Amino acid sequence: MNYDGARNYLLGCPEAWEDYPFGPGVAVLKVQNKMFATLGTEDGVARMNLKCDPNEALMLRDIFEAVLPGYHMNKRHWNTVLLDDSTPKSEIERMIDNSYALVVQGLPSRQRKALQLRTGQDIT
Repeated sequence: MNYDGARNYLLGCPEAWEDYPFGPGVAVLKVQNKMFATLGTEDGVARMNLKCDPNEALMLRDIFEAVLPGYHMNKRHWNTVLLDDSTPKSEIERMIDNSYALVVQGLPSRQRKALQLRTGQDIT
């Protein structure tokens, strides 16, 4: 998966939107004003930060060389994923879906239920 593929997939999440609070080089993907991913490039390699269950975060780092502790993030809850074609696209999509779901689960009940009603999807 490359930068454009990741961006398209991220923006395909229900009510996801893009913001640039850190400047033009790093996109921050949000749902209900809560960040669920960042997307940028460094040294010509696309990379994104994704929220993750702490135990799964460690496991993914052991399995995939392109999954690292979250850069400039809480390393217990965030991973950085290098988009260097070494991790299967389906696995990256699964990690994105999990990050999105974790953030939605953390929303206040009223916001979460409203989002699910608007989108017609059980996101969590």
